[in-house]
Amino acid sequence: MDGDELAGIADLFGGLTREELDDALAELAFKRGEEFENSDAAVEAALRDYYLVAVESGDETLLVPGPVAFPDLPENAGDLPHIMDVERRSVDRDALADAVRERLEADAAGADDERARALVDVTYDAEAWAPVELGGVRQRLADDA
Repeated sequence: MDGDELAGIADLFGGLTREELDDALAELAFKRGEEFENSDAAVEAALRDYYLVAVESGDETLLVPGPVAFPDLPENAGDLPHIMDVERRSVDRDALADAVRERLEADAAGADDERARALVDVTYDAEAWAPVELGGVRQRLADDA
């Protein structure tokens, strides 16, 4: 499953915990007659590449569509809200902005040239996606690249 599809599933609910996302993926595998495979690598890649963003909401961490995602529903995903016992959530845009800014600042600190160039693009996407100003992070990345 690619990052856009993972973002599409999270978007159906406004955000999912990691466990709920695994449950959703297991349900999709079942509906497709497939065996559920561990999703850790796909989710970690989606987080690393900003297709998903982890944000604190209340007493839980939610995975929500990130700034580079074009959420896309995989086959049969439209049935998930009817199958899963998860209410639709609303995540504060300012909390999303803070989460992305913190992640980008941390990622920028250890980025090699290739990663720095990719993160510059993420900063532009993030500014269009949430109320966040990332010019300083972008300048540090450009200086390092």
